[in-house]
Amino acid sequence: MNRSVIIATIIAVGVTGWIVSGQFKEPEIDVADAATTKTNPIVSEIAAALQPKKTEPTLVDVQIYNAEPREQKVVVRGMTEAVRTVTIKAETPGRVVSTYVERGQRVKKGDVLVKFAVKARRAQLAEAEALVRQRQIEYKAAKALSKKGFSAKTTLAGTKALLDSALAQSEAVRILLDDLIIRAPFDGIVEERQAEIGDFIKDGNAVITIVDENPFLVTGQISEVYVNKIKVGDKGTAKLVTGETVKGTVRFIGKKSDPATRTFRVELLVQNDDYKLRAGVTAETTFTTDKVMAHFISPAILTLNDNGVLGVRSVDDTDVVHFHPVKVITDSSEGAWITGLPPQTRLIKVGQEFVRAGEKVNPQNRTAGVQ
Repeated sequence: MNRSVIIATIIAVGVTGWIVSGQFKEPEIDVADAATTKTNPIVSEIAAALQPKKTEPTLVDVQIYNAEPREQKVVVRGMTEAVRTVTIKAETPGRVVSTYVERGQRVKKGDVLVKFAVKARRAQLAEAEALVRQRQIEYKAAKALSKKGFSAKTTLAGTKALLDSALAQSEAVRILLDDLIIRAPFDGIVEERQAEIGDFIKDGNAVITIVDENPFLVTGQISEVYVNKIKVGDKGTAKLVTGETVKGTVRFIGKKSDPATRTFRVELLVQNDDYKLRAGVTAETTFTTDKVMAHFISPAILTLNDNGVLGVRSVDDTDVVHFHPVKVITDSSEGAWITGLPPQTRLIKVGQEFVRAGEKVNPQNRTAGVQ
């Protein structure tokens, strides 16, 4: 190998080692050099510059926060529903001869809505009633003969059976006649009338649909995380997209979740005395749960640790920083209520992003109390 190349390589390695040793090793000053340092100002300045500097604790702004009892709120989005919506169907076939209500008309329980043609059924009733009278005469005669001993007990029992059968047939015809008159099963409003005059309605076909307007339901699907935080009988407030705000009581909480969303049906029963509520309107329902101890803070105090966990940083009595994971239960433009802190905590309001847990700081205290 060329001699000049070898020499150049050795010089390069030496220079590199000298630079590295200067970066990663602090200069050592022996006893002999100490005297020279004291007498030589230039050497003294260089030695002072090479010595590690002491850093002061970070200045942070802190304030004492006290916990207060706070009702935890659970918000569920859903819609309004009628308590009952019933489509009345024909129980016997017939032709419509009269209609007494129109869509949107309110009705009372028992009001006549639609009538079917009677036709031969009245004659059937007359025939059944005549047969009843005949059987009554036969039974009366058999009973008299039986008392005198001129008729067997079996004959009396047979005439009694025939009378009972005639009475049953007569009652069946009366029921058929009554089925020709469609009546309102409860107070409500006519949502749809499927039958028109002249229509022939088969048994089982829809005749009229009635909606029960009062009370009303506000329904929704509550997350599995919060389902155990409310119970039947709890109060709730629903805000409708149409502008109304209604209050009510929890009537039902489902026991089986929706397989797709892992949510449970919840129903809020509300009064609708003025009949303003309509079914199918989007609503946001807020349920009030048991009170918990919480702190009210500015959202600016919230921060994330190195693992991305939401929380706040506090300072203990020895001015050492601690990180507390917290849970936001409610928030607004004014601030946030959080849980997960000791009853009284000295939180860092300014500078929390520049310190870490375990670090000693220089706290500047503000007036104690809850904001």
